[in-house]
Amino acid sequence: MMSHAAARAFAMQLNAEGGSALVQLIPFVLILAIFYFIILLPSRRRQQKVQDFLENLKENDRVITTGGIYGQIAKISGDRVQLQVADKVRLEVSKAAIGGYQGQPPVVETSTNP
Repeated sequence: MMSHAAARAFAMQLNAEGGSALVQLIPFVLILAIFYFIILLPSRRRQQKVQDFLENLKENDRVITTGGIYGQIAKISGDRVQLQVADKVRLEVSKAAIGGYQGQPPVVETSTNP
């Protein structure tokens, strides 16, 4: 038969092994939570802000495109925007190409290649 000390050691080992799956799962869950709050949540908020901005565009707004073209919105048709950039000069661009209002920080972040 097992001695009392051996039985106690065996019981402690079973408890450690039984709890080890949960203990190994905790860091994984923490990493997922950190990933969500640092990367996914701000990204979703930024996407929603851009979507709201694009939906609220209206004629006569003075805007700048992501390519750096300044103009005034002359007409909006679905996902296309006509910009008046000078007298009798109009450009048709995608609504997604509008980066923000003139004189304000850009709503759409442009990627810069070094």
